Amino acid sequence: MSFVLHVDGERWRAGHDRFVAAHPGVVPVVKGNGYGFGRDLLCAEALRLEVSMVAVGAYAEVPDALSAFGGDVLVMEPYRAALHAGLPELTDRRLVHTVTGVPDLESLRALAGEARVVVEGLTSMNRYGTPIEDLAQLAGTANALGVTLHLPLGTGHVEEITRFLAAAPGIRTWFVSHVSAAELATLAARHPEHEFRPRIGTDLWYADKGSYEVRAHVLDVRPVGKGAHAGYRQRTLPEGHLVVVSGGTSHGVAMESPSPAATARSRAIAVTEGVLEAVHRVRSPFTVAGFMPRFVEPPHMQCSLLSLPTGVTPPRVGDEVPVRMRLTTTTPDAVVVS
Repeated sequence: MSFVLHVDGERWRAGHDRFVAAHPGVVPVVKGNGYGFGRDLLCAEALRLEVSMVAVGAYAEVPDALSAFGGDVLVMEPYRAALHAGLPELTDRRLVHTVTGVPDLESLRALAGEARVVVEGLTSMNRYGTPIEDLAQLAGTANALGVTLHLPLGTGHVEEITRFLAAAPGIRTWFVSHVSAAELATLAARHPEHEFRPRIGTDLWYADKGSYEVRAHVLDVRPVGKGAHAGYRQRTLPEGHLVVVSGGTSHGVAMESPSPAATARSRAIAVTEGVLEAVHRVRSPFTVAGFMPRFVEPPHMQCSLLSLPTGVTPPRVGDEVPVRMRLTTTTPDAVVVS
């Protein structure tokens, strides 16, 4: 039983090379499930790309990053004395901490006097950060390496960033997230005295979407007549074939993150999918003979039951079938780089 992410290594790495060349100063983001590829593989790729720094999402990811990557590691989670004061890695000089207020800065420096820090500004994202009016003072007190800004998805960030630049003119280096290449070029042209370093994960690691594919093994195939039953919930099947494939909730199958449903079309799709789910007719992410069959019932932990209608050529046991999934919610059994 296997659920594997297959990667065309040469093509995948060529996409990264092109992306890094087009984004000077990029800080690759290596966090969570490593965007489906695993954090160790992404750290190795960052080494190959010869970048000076990677960013991790949380302090829990720091030990692995320090071990797998030889350069600096920026922690995007803000240092909080109540949560992180006891961590043994705080004194590592390759770490760059994120601070948002004086009390946490004082706690960090009491534990690691030479700790390097960046200050996070409170942007329109409104997640965490120091207010714009306090930014310059905190950055000066911290002797910060720079300021970091986490912007919402989309574009239109140049003016907001410009306001931060005006509020802290003495800060040279600015780490920014979700800022397009065109916006970075505009900022560089308008403010040549500043260095803009984009923190990028998704667009970098998925630069060539055709260079990787998740595949699942077929575990069993049986013809079924109309009215047959299957699964924990004994759902009624149409005539055709019952196909059992690797891949279940432990791999992230059918565990997609919530959709924003920002447009009328996306809201209509969400309503339609909800109706289909209510009548147990949910389309699976697996593709069999060019057809995406429906789940017989919600996926099991490590496998899924699919209903293949009459007229679709069934696969054979041992065949591999492609799976269309969002890799940030995927945990494969293995990642195979060719």
